[in-house]
Amino acid sequence: MTPRESSRPAGQPSPRDGAEETVEIREGTIRLGQLLKLASLVEDGVEAAELIRHGLVKVNGEIEERRGRQLGVGDSVEVNGRSVRLVPQP
Repeated sequence: MTPRESSRPAGQPSPRDGAEETVEIREGTIRLGQLLKLASLVEDGVEAAELIRHGLVKVNGEIEERRGRQLGVGDSVEVNGRSVRLVPQP
């Protein structure tokens, strides 16, 4: 796995009032579980698995049940009232 970076500068708080955040990725895809951790939507893989298992994670507006789902640029993920969209890394 290659490291990917969030577009949010380190140390800056993330928006919480329903504003969609962005996460930059290089070409290709990222797994849903990895994205949840990268975007700080969960603390670890166990929490990601629990949220997904209970139907609390949506991808592009639909409940997703696969932690390994491949996501790409343009996909949107929603969990716990927070939403992130994948954008290309410049």
